[in-house]
Amino acid sequence: MSQQYCEVIISLTNQPESLSDQLVAQLSTIGYDGFLEEADALKAYIAFDAFDAASLTNLIEPLALQYEMTIIEKQNWNQVWESNFSPMQVGHFVGVRAAFHPPIQDVEHELIITPKMSFGTGHHGTTYSVMQLMQGIDFKNKSVFDFGTGTGILAILAEKLGASSVLAIDNDAWCIENAEENALVNHCHSIMIQLADQLSLNEQYDIVIANINRHILEANWPYFPKIVKSNGQLILSGLLVSDEAAMIELSKEYGFKHEQTLEKEGWVAIQFSFI
Repeated sequence: MSQQYCEVIISLTNQPESLSDQLVAQLSTIGYDGFLEEADALKAYIAFDAFDAASLTNLIEPLALQYEMTIIEKQNWNQVWESNFSPMQVGHFVGVRAAFHPPIQDVEHELIITPKMSFGTGHHGTTYSVMQLMQGIDFKNKSVFDFGTGTGILAILAEKLGASSVLAIDNDAWCIENAEENALVNHCHSIMIQLADQLSLNEQYDIVIANINRHILEANWPYFPKIVKSNGQLILSGLLVSDEAAMIELSKEYGFKHEQTLEKEGWVAIQFSFI
C-alpha cells in the first residue's frame, strides 16, 4: 500500500501576506514538511499517521482561520508539484528547475530538483537566501554538513561549488529517498545522505548549513561548536525576521561571530564564523 499524506488547505482570504510565512514556520514545528503558498490559501502536507487535528486546531484557531483536509496518495505528489512548481533563479548564480522544464540559460550552476513531498525548491525565502550566502563562501575542497536536507538542494549546490565531501541528514525517510534521487539526477558523487534526527558529534566540518526552524536550531546551539571547525562557517535559516536578534545573542554565547544576515519575504538566513 502506498504511503498516504494529508493535504491541509488553510484559507487566507483577506489576510496579510506575512501570515502565510508565519504559518509555514509554525506548521514546520508540528511535522508538516511540504508547502504550497497560493494567493488566498496555504496548502500544507504531512504524513497521514503524523496528522493531529487537535494540534492543528490549537495553532490556527487563535488566528480565526479554518482548514480543509483531504488524503492524497504518495504517487500523486508529482502531479501536484508539476502543476505548481516553476523554475527559479538566484541572479546568474544558480537556477533551479524540475526535470520536465527546459534548461535554464545564463546561470553558473543549474540544479534539477524534483521536490515531491520534500521541502526545498529555492522558491521559499529561507532556501533562496541560504543560496545567496553560499555564493560568497569558498566551498572548494571543504567538508560540509547539511542539517535537515529536505530535497537535498543545498547539499547538491555545495558539491557543485567544489565541496570535497557533504553529509546530508533528515529525519524523514521520504526526504531521504527524494534527496538521493535528486543527487543522482545532478550527477553528484560526494554526498552521503543519512536518515537521522540529531547531530553526530564524531566529525567536524568546514561549513555547516541548517535550514530548519527556530525551535530545532535553539535546541542544537550547544552542539554547533563541536561540529564546526575553527574558522569554519555556520549558516542558519528557517527563521523569521523576528528570530534574528535571539540567534545572534546565542551565537555570542557559543563562540560564533555574526557575519551577515540576508532577508527575503519576512525570512532570514544568517551567516556566522566560528572564532
